[in-house]
Amino acid sequence: MAHRVEQQKNLPIDALLPEIRATLAAQGRAVLQAPPGAGKTTRVPPALLSAFPGKIIMLEPRRLAARGAADGIAGELGQRLGGDVGYRIRGASRAGARIEVVTEGILTRMMQSDPELTGVSCLIFDEFHERSLQADLGLALAWELRGAFRPDLAILVMSATLDAAPIAALLDDAPVLTSPGRAFPVEISYLAAPRPRSDRFEAFIARQIEALLPGLDGALLAFLPGQAEIRRVAAALKTEIERVPLYGALPPEAQQRALRPTGGPRIVLATSIAETSLTIEDVRVVVDAGLARRARFDPGSGFSRLVTDRVSRAEAEQRAGRAGRVAAGRAHRRWTKGEDGALNAHPPAEIEAADLAPLVLELAQWGSSADALAFLTKPPAPALNEARALLRSLGALDGDRLTDHGRAMAALPAHPRLAHMLLRAGKEAAPLAALMGARDPVETRQSSLALRLEALRDEARFQRQRAIPLRRGPLKDARGEANRLAARAPERAYPGDAVAACLAFPDRIAQRRKGDAPRYLMAGGKGCVLAADDPMAASPWLAVVETDGKPRDAEIRLAIPITEDEIRATFLEEIEDVKSCAWSRRDGRVIAHVRETLGALALSERPWNDAAPEAVAAAMCEGIRQFGLGLTGPAALFQARALCGGDARFSDQALLAALEDWLAPFLGGVKSRAEWRAFDPLPALRGILSWEEAKALDRACPAHYTTPLARRIAIDYTAERPAISLRLQELFGEKTHPMVGGTPLLITLLSPAGRPVQTTADLPGFWAGSYADVRKEMRARYPKHPWPEDPTKADPTLRTKNRAR
Repeated sequence: MAHRVEQQKNLPIDALLPEIRATLAAQGRAVLQAPPGAGKTTRVPPALLSAFPGKIIMLEPRRLAARGAADGIAGELGQRLGGDVGYRIRGASRAGARIEVVTEGILTRMMQSDPELTGVSCLIFDEFHERSLQADLGLALAWELRGAFRPDLAILVMSATLDAAPIAALLDDAPVLTSPGRAFPVEISYLAAPRPRSDRFEAFIARQIEALLPGLDGALLAFLPGQAEIRRVAAALKTEIERVPLYGALPPEAQQRALRPTGGPRIVLATSIAETSLTIEDVRVVVDAGLARRARFDPGSGFSRLVTDRVSRAEAEQRAGRAGRVAAGRAHRRWTKGEDGALNAHPPAEIEAADLAPLVLELAQWGSSADALAFLTKPPAPALNEARALLRSLGALDGDRLTDHGRAMAALPAHPRLAHMLLRAGKEAAPLAALMGARDPVETRQSSLALRLEALRDEARFQRQRAIPLRRGPLKDARGEANRLAARAPERAYPGDAVAACLAFPDRIAQRRKGDAPRYLMAGGKGCVLAADDPMAASPWLAVVETDGKPRDAEIRLAIPITEDEIRATFLEEIEDVKSCAWSRRDGRVIAHVRETLGALALSERPWNDAAPEAVAAAMCEGIRQFGLGLTGPAALFQARALCGGDARFSDQALLAALEDWLAPFLGGVKSRAEWRAFDPLPALRGILSWEEAKALDRACPAHYTTPLARRIAIDYTAERPAISLRLQELFGEKTHPMVGGTPLLITLLSPAGRPVQTTADLPGFWAGSYADVRKEMRARYPKHPWPEDPTKADPTLRTKNRAR
């Protein structure tokens, strides 16, 4: 079939079209760099029709861009949509015989259901520089599909600003083709000083726009981060000039109104959707607020959400380029030149900060892993592990294998948490699924999920009974999403909203902690708090749907009360009896109990009366580590003796570290600190030494010193040096100083009455020196005891004989 391309005007891409066609036909892959305004989106697909007999599928990252691109391509062919050209986006489609423009998730579904992409000859990834998670996944799956089943499948990646070299390397050194963009100059200006913090954003932007309106010929395009800002800026504008919004959720007719020139001045207030793909012909002036919405994983909601971030330099360039698509223009960046230098070069890849549970589910359905596929940016390992853990808890994965339930989850157009809930709870859970992760439709500080469901299910009744304002846009969006999900969900007996919420968030079942403040512990182990004045503050159990995401004491934003009976009935198989034997610092003893647990929550607790001795001993060891060994008496002396012998195993630090090895087998029934104080650990300490080591210790550091009278005196090793105390007369006849391990004993010499007379570490020196003075004094005080002039020649038994006389 012949196709006539009606090119009413020349575009920069036209000269490159033959080379693109020839390169793809010959090599099957290519990367096209084409700046905004080159015409790649509408001119490339029809130019490839003659080279590829099958269908050409082109991916666009946004629904509005997909519909607009399809309409533009059909116009190039002189046709209406639904002939050779069609589109498929969420919630709408027009079949096309030869070219279809789709959003990325739809391509993934196509490949999952038909891994050979039967009838498709060429895949085009447009605007790949936006680096959406689905675009990265779609390219990775398509590249593996091409290598495994379809070597004839052509792949073309098109980007306006992204560095082409890494993509080309990813695709086996694919050829890189470059097209020039529009040549119309754009004058760029910056703020002289940063916007004051006290100046409200919307009022500031409105003033900036109004200052540029005099003499405006055509359209002024203002880039704002989202719908709410568009509405507020529109309300703040005081001009009579027409203002039109442009964002993805607008009805098609409203979008076309924004794209269509009127012949006079007008103001187009748009999100970043107007950066690429869409051409607004009459734009002469661009006002860039410098902000963009990006998908980021929100730990508070459990889903990826849009957050407001600074634009990158690449995005700012694309926005400025909109002023020069058809004529010379001006771009006014509402930040300073200094701030411009701090911008990132490119926007971050979504895969780096997104919730990867949907990705892991897709990979499991594909039968591959992230490591095995060609991702331009590899998914972070921690996020992958967290996603796998979640999917296993939902029953989607058995290990890394996709279960039947997981396969059913993957078939639903919803996040895995919501898909699991819909499969288990049925159609009636669709309103709940629509509210989760969506914009709040109710203007209230209350955290009640039931309140939002009431508004969604019966708006009229809600308005009659509640004096709470509603947000019409989010309410309408949620209602449409609920209808869409209900159409795909199975029929089930509905377990109730609280149980359904727990099915989506089993890790967020929350139990109220003891105390007056409404503090809760969630099954996943994290703590959360509820406002003290919240009507649910007294609820013992909550199904928490959303928090503020803080890692500690997160504030609950959405929750619904649930009963313990509902929890037990729903999660019967997940409830476990966990035996615990642990040291209680508060009670000063080992506490053994059996808990019924659901994750980190304790549903009930009873004593564990027959706890294993090993478990009790291990818990007691932990207690001893907390309050310390505190060895006394013979045990302390033995420890000091061993340390004197150089055995490092007997330091407090080493003994505490190895309690389970040397002490636990001896503890018996010791369960408290009081019982530990009455316990004798000496046998356990002795058990550390082998027979040979004990003998060596006795030789090096004997426990006793034997006097000339053959009396054994315990050596004290707890002082700075080994020491003994004995009556002076017992050493008569001793000519050398007693030694221990090569160290002189510190001897305290006592009087006949047992009082200290002298301390010495040099007995021969004492005999030869100060003994004479001691003898003189002692003879007068103790005349019945012998005090020889030369004690080295005296017989110690004289002491006994003298007493006998």
